[in-house]
Amino acid sequence: MRALISVSDKNGIVEFAKKLQELGVQIISTGGTHKTLEQAGVKVTGISEVTGFPECLDGRVKTLHPNIHAGLLAMRSNPEHMKQLEELKIETIDIVVVNLYPFKETILKEGVTREVAIENIDIGGPTMLRSAAKNYQDVAVVVDPRDYDLVIDELKSGNGISLDTKFYLCSKVFAHTAHYDTLIAAYMKRERQDNNLPETFTMTFEKVQEMRYGENPHQKAAFYKEVVNTDGLLSSAVQLHGKELSFNNINDTNGALELLKEFEEPTVVACKHANPCGVGTGENVYEAYVKAYNSDPTSIFGGIVVMNRELDEKTAEEINKIFVEIVVAPSYSEKALEILKSKKNIRLLAIENITTKQDENSYDLKKVAGGILVQTIDSKLLSGELKTVTKKQPTEQEMKDLIMAWKIVKHTKSNAITIVKNGQSIGIGPGQVNRIWACKQAIEHAVEFLGEDSLKGATLASDAYFPFSDCVEAAAEAGITAIIQPGGSIRDNDSIEACDNHNMSMLFTDMRHFKH
Repeated sequence: MRALISVSDKNGIVEFAKKLQELGVQIISTGGTHKTLEQAGVKVTGISEVTGFPECLDGRVKTLHPNIHAGLLAMRSNPEHMKQLEELKIETIDIVVVNLYPFKETILKEGVTREVAIENIDIGGPTMLRSAAKNYQDVAVVVDPRDYDLVIDELKSGNGISLDTKFYLCSKVFAHTAHYDTLIAAYMKRERQDNNLPETFTMTFEKVQEMRYGENPHQKAAFYKEVVNTDGLLSSAVQLHGKELSFNNINDTNGALELLKEFEEPTVVACKHANPCGVGTGENVYEAYVKAYNSDPTSIFGGIVVMNRELDEKTAEEINKIFVEIVVAPSYSEKALEILKSKKNIRLLAIENITTKQDENSYDLKKVAGGILVQTIDSKLLSGELKTVTKKQPTEQEMKDLIMAWKIVKHTKSNAITIVKNGQSIGIGPGQVNRIWACKQAIEHAVEFLGEDSLKGATLASDAYFPFSDCVEAAAEAGITAIIQPGGSIRDNDSIEACDNHNMSMLFTDMRHFKH
């Protein structure tokens, strides 16, 4: 029995090779792996002794040879194959142990050049893996060091490596090479600065964790992350305390973080079921948290709180007065951590560079039965200059609040209405099947928690245009004085006229923000 070993990741390879040798397996190897094994006392046959041809072109060509691939691909049950091997004096190879050049690790290095990246694209390795995996009935192919013990245990049994195990190993190979090739294709697309949606769509992700269940207890789930461009995102978070995150935790926290990234000033976003339930801005994170909490002290219970400044002791004491599932901040003071860790079940996450936004050409994916919807992320807030379409212009404070309301409504499920006053969300109406219901819900929300007077001089944002003037009328009756919306309805004039009649200002953005 012969084994060909050629690995970039050499963890555990010496011990594995020694065990193979003790079981009577002849070891063939290449380049750096050959040197490592030989120095460790493993008897190794060099690849050139098998091919009869020297490694050349700085090691680019060494295993691409009929003596290797015929030895891998020959079907032992096919008499004609075995006859040809005998005539050509080629011996079979029964075990292949290969992992590939570190392309991923290379492209993740800061400042890596295109030339260096491309030099780390493996050619011979994937070819050997695919040859061996195609002939899995006769060849055991090992791409994952975690499978070394499995192979040794089956060899020690005296019955050889089972067909089921060989097929399991074979399936891992094709998953591995698909992942590897997808990384290369994605890198090439980025290098070309190609922002078009391709004719065939492939992406690859790496598992972060298995989950106890998915959205509901009867569903299986796992969390996967992208390999590159994760700076400042949830997939790069460091968990400092608490139980592992659930499916819903991750989905909801991601929604909160997307909204948080719209703000530069100290901001706190409270989120429930992927919708914001309270947003506050202020001179510091404590002031921002108090505003976010007071805007809806009911919904924040059991929710998620994210902020874009270090969490300090004073803010931690306030948060600790209620139950929240998750707190996310760029960092925590030592005392703040001590306070929050007093609760066993709270999850505390730190995300360095939490304000970093995704690249505007990143993809948003939605799975549908039998296919997938792909779009670039909604990276823009405004399409250009805002247009005041009413006689009355907004005041300076109203303008600030209008922009804040527009940021919030962008990240609220459609149909959505948000109401903001003095840097605080005071009413949010998410996910309604018609816009007037969302508007009424947001107004009722404000009245319930902050009182009717809170709406006097407040501002309102709608994620899409008003098809009728009913939302304007409801806003005017509540005391709201300024509105921001995309415009574009054939009945825009009805809403503009209603605003003028109530001495309200209205701004058009010429850009909608549906979120489904």
